[in-house]
Amino acid sequence: MQSCVWRPKRLRQNANFRRLVRETRLGADHLVMPFFVREGKGIKNQIASLPGNYQLSVDNLVAEAKAAKALGIPAVLLFGIPEKKDERGSGAYAKNGIIQKATAALKQKVPGLLVITDVCLCEFTSTGHCGILKGGAREVRLDNDATLELLAKTAVSQARSGADMVAPSAMADGQVAAIRKALDEDGFTETPIMAYSAKYASSFYGPFRDAAESAPKLGNRLTYQMDPSNFREALREIALDVQEGADIVMVKPALAYLDIIARAKQKFQVPVAAYNVSGEFAMVKAAARLGWLDETRTILEILTAIRRAGADIIITYHAIDVAKKLH
Repeated sequence: MQSCVWRPKRLRQNANFRRLVRETRLGADHLVMPFFVREGKGIKNQIASLPGNYQLSVDNLVAEAKAAKALGIPAVLLFGIPEKKDERGSGAYAKNGIIQKATAALKQKVPGLLVITDVCLCEFTSTGHCGILKGGAREVRLDNDATLELLAKTAVSQARSGADMVAPSAMADGQVAAIRKALDEDGFTETPIMAYSAKYASSFYGPFRDAAESAPKLGNRLTYQMDPSNFREALREIALDVQEGADIVMVKPALAYLDIIARAKQKFQVPVAAYNVSGEFAMVKAAARLGWLDETRTILEILTAIRRAGADIIITYHAIDVAKKLH
C-alpha cells in the first residue's frame, strides 16, 4: 500500500481515539424535555402516537420533571390542555390556567429546573388555530393584531406564574416585539424569549396534535406557518425576531431543516434552538418497534446531526431516554 502523510483510520482504531477527536458533543446540557399537562390529579394518559410520552396532571408532571432534572436535563417546555376551549383561547392567559398552575408547582417543587412555557393559543382555542381568526377568506387567516394582544397577555400571565422563559410559537407577525414590550412594562425585563422563528407548516406535527388535542377544526395553518420550500424567507423571519428582541431563535422541525439550522448558526449571534418534533420522534419509534433499525444508535445519530448543524439547544421527546444513556 502506498504510504501517505495522513491516514484517517489511525484515529479511528479504538473507542478512546474516537472519543478523543470527536468534533461534535451531545450531552444532557443541550436538551429540553417537552411535557403535556392537563387538569386533574393522578393522570398519566399514554399518547399512542408518542410512545413513552403522556398527558400528565400537575402532580405527575412534578414527578417526571424531578426525574428529568436528576438526569442533568436543565429545562422543560410546557404545553397545556385545558378543560374548556373557546374562540379566544382564554385558558392560555387565565390566572389559574393549567400552564400557570403547572409552572408555579414546578418552580416550588423542582427548584433549579428552568421552566419554559409555550406561548400559543392553538391548545386553547375551539378552532384549534394559533390565534383569532378573520372571517370571509377562502383560506383560514389570523387576525394578526388581535392575536398579538392575546399572545402578549399570555406571556405576561406565564411570567407572573414563574416561567423562566417564554416561547412564542404562533408565527404571528410582530409577536416577539409585542411580547417583549408587554413583559418589560410588567416588570419582567429579565425574562428571555425563545422565538419559534422559522416554524414550517410541516407534516411532522401529527403526533403533537394528538397529544395537545390541538388539531385545527377547519382549514390548515398554511397562511401563517412557513412554506417548507423556502430558505431565504426563514432567514428573514429569524432576522426580524432578533431585531424585535428574541434572545434565542428556533428552527422547527429539525431533521428536515438542518440547512436552516446551519445557516442560522452562521449568520446570527444568538443561541439557536432546534425542535426535534413529534413526527421525527414517532418515525424512529415505529421503525425500532418493527426491528428495522437500532433505536439508541439512530436517536444518538439524529441528535448529533442536529448539534453538528449548529443547534445549541435541542427540544426533543427523546431527552429523558438519551440523558439516561449519557448519564
